[in-house]
Amino acid sequence: MARPNTPRRSPTQGRPALAVVALAIGIACALTACTEESANPNGDQLQVVTSFYPLQFITEQIGGDAVAVSNATKAGVEPHDLELSAQDTAEIVDADLSVFLSGFQPAIDDAVTSLDAAALDVASSADLNLQYTPIADGEEESDETGTDPHFWLDPLRLADVGDTVAARLGELAPAEATTFQTNAKLLRRQLEALHEEYSSALRECEQRELVTSHNAFGYLAQAFDLQQVGITGLTPETEPSPQQLAAVADFVRENDVSTIYYETLVSPDVADTLANSTGASTAVLDPLEGLSDDAAGDDYFSVMRANLKALTSGLSCT
Repeated sequence: MARPNTPRRSPTQGRPALAVVALAIGIACALTACTEESANPNGDQLQVVTSFYPLQFITEQIGGDAVAVSNATKAGVEPHDLELSAQDTAEIVDADLSVFLSGFQPAIDDAVTSLDAAALDVASSADLNLQYTPIADGEEESDETGTDPHFWLDPLRLADVGDTVAARLGELAPAEATTFQTNAKLLRRQLEALHEEYSSALRECEQRELVTSHNAFGYLAQAFDLQQVGITGLTPETEPSPQQLAAVADFVRENDVSTIYYETLVSPDVADTLANSTGASTAVLDPLEGLSDDAAGDDYFSVMRANLKALTSGLSCT
């Protein structure tokens, strides 16, 4: 589990070179009987690998019984730090489709491009249009691109990605295309209803300043007229500089922020330190990058509704 006060690893640290991974795939297949038949134990089901939980969730909702979905990021693992084993990489190569978000998990990017896997990059349909800007001038983090990838916290963006997934699945299994489209429409209606719940609950709040442990909630803030300020950047394990901490502390005091939000898959130490120095309280706000035993729900919708409850309490909404 990543810790917010540990230096970020480089994209290749701790992972074998792709040439070694490619060789290891053959060994893994020999050990696990990766024949054409065993690679597809579910008969005519499409075999789809997704790179992290929100993509797994929508693919399962859209694919239904016609699709067997596995997640490259296991439950409880911080997806920014994903490292692929030889068996993980073999599953990506053997899958009918890998659904991923480019720029979010370097290990996945490397696997689908260098190993020529069948893949769907959802970045364009997610419309990633937010750039990370630290609150403290001059504190740019050299290992981040600056583009916020956390689109799924805006339900309508996730619905758009769902439509794209349905279209690609329909190309791979034309006989099921109508079912995929029907399921995507149902998912969109559910996500639109969730969007309306957020809009209604967050319409009247005493505070609109959202201070979070890392900058994962930009699209949520944009969708519901909030101002997000993150203690760290786009990856939760990036260590905040003293200047960054001081700038956020000043923001908390100047805006009378009452709640600082931390998340489930990383340590709350930095949020606790900032809260203690400013007199604020802390609460959990889950970025839904993955599910864990500590999550406030067992799927996307239940966790998002738990997030909404935490927001309406911390922002004093009526």
